[in-house]
Amino acid sequence: MTDVSAIPTTSIDPDVTTAVAQFLAPVVVDLQALAVDGKQAHWHVRGANFQAVHELLDDVVDHAREYADTAAERIVALGLPVDARVQTVAAKTTTPALAEGFQQSESVIAQVIAQIDATLVTVRTAIDELGEPDAASQDVAIEIARGLEKDRWFLFAHVAK
Repeated sequence: MTDVSAIPTTSIDPDVTTAVAQFLAPVVVDLQALAVDGKQAHWHVRGANFQAVHELLDDVVDHAREYADTAAERIVALGLPVDARVQTVAAKTTTPALAEGFQQSESVIAQVIAQIDATLVTVRTAIDELGEPDAASQDVAIEIARGLEKDRWFLFAHVAK
């Protein structure tokens, strides 16, 4: 019988796994912040196009959660923990704060776009830094960037003139 304690967590070099966690963990944090704030915006949006924006914000939230899960699972699959507890997210996110209370849809959209843009900065850093050590992890970041850019486009279309 094989001793399972002798099986390494991953076949990838520990320096690579550390690099992956260094660049994907902040992505997880920003995406979790986007998901929480996106839901807050969803509950408090007001205006003539309420229903469309309300429903679109649910999509943004669902996508942010999915992307965070993808990035977190990549880190964990490589044998390292990820910390996306509420306290950690609040302390470490790079996303700007969302205004509290009811907001007109144009304001909500601008705020959520600003959060997506901040998250994209974090994601693009991961893309730039992960190509050399681990192309598979870079691909995770690229997939997330594509999705966030699409969500941003859909939101922007509601306020574009």
